[in-house]
Amino acid sequence: MFRSSLEAGAGAVAAHFDVVLSGFADLPVSRAMRYAVTGGKGLRGWLVLESARLHEVSEARALWPACAIEAIHAYSLVHDDLPCMDDDDLRRGLPTVHRKWDEATAVLAGDALQALGFEMLADPRCHDRAEVRADLTLSLAQAAGARGMVLGQALDMAAESATAPLTLDEITALQAGKTGALILWSAQAGARLAEAELAPLTAYAQRLGLAFQIADDILDVEGDAAEVGKAVGKDADRGKATFVSHLGLDGAKSRAQTLVTEACDALSPYGTRADTLREAARFVISRRN
Repeated sequence: MFRSSLEAGAGAVAAHFDVVLSGFADLPVSRAMRYAVTGGKGLRGWLVLESARLHEVSEARALWPACAIEAIHAYSLVHDDLPCMDDDDLRRGLPTVHRKWDEATAVLAGDALQALGFEMLADPRCHDRAEVRADLTLSLAQAAGARGMVLGQALDMAAESATAPLTLDEITALQAGKTGALILWSAQAGARLAEAELAPLTAYAQRLGLAFQIADDILDVEGDAAEVGKAVGKDADRGKATFVSHLGLDGAKSRAQTLVTEACDALSPYGTRADTLREAARFVISRRN
């Protein structure tokens, strides 16, 4: 059920992006924007759509924040792949944006995708109440910026030149920003659209985001580059402290499983209506890319 739902959600988000991006001039930067949002699992956008469905919010309305979070996520990947950051050649099995075009186009495409994300949240078609649009916009700005994802990225870069490896608590805090902040916002978005209680989805998403990152650390050790769609083994090559380096492979897998169990338990107020979200949590630690 989850996989078919994820595919349907990704298709709906892609179709919405086609409509939105069709209004842009046919230039390298707009072509790079479209390229950057193509492919991938679409988990964050799906979380928006599924949390909206849980609160009986229409898909037509939820597609605006679903596309917004995918635009923000795509911008972060484009910039993260640049030579000044992770210097990656592959993303989702394809050349990274700066390899397919050039660094300047990649920077501009990332900038434009970031702006587009907030533009879509401000669109009245996202919600007819300005207060709700403002809440979505403010909360995403906080999740994406120096309180969330960017903070995590900065801490990650600082750790590469630090004299001592990060502790397990420091890695957990770093990843709560770098990976977890956008996942948290995605899962909360449906409740925000419905002006409903955030607590159950907050508890779910905090555990989901951490499990997702632990799974990434495991894939960097066990994954195949062709299947993962990007280089693997980079953490060990850099001597980087990860959940695997601290907990061991089996310990990291056990920790991820515990987090998934806790995430599923957090959804108990929704009963069986949240079963697809529970499947998503189990998928996160079983994926191969």
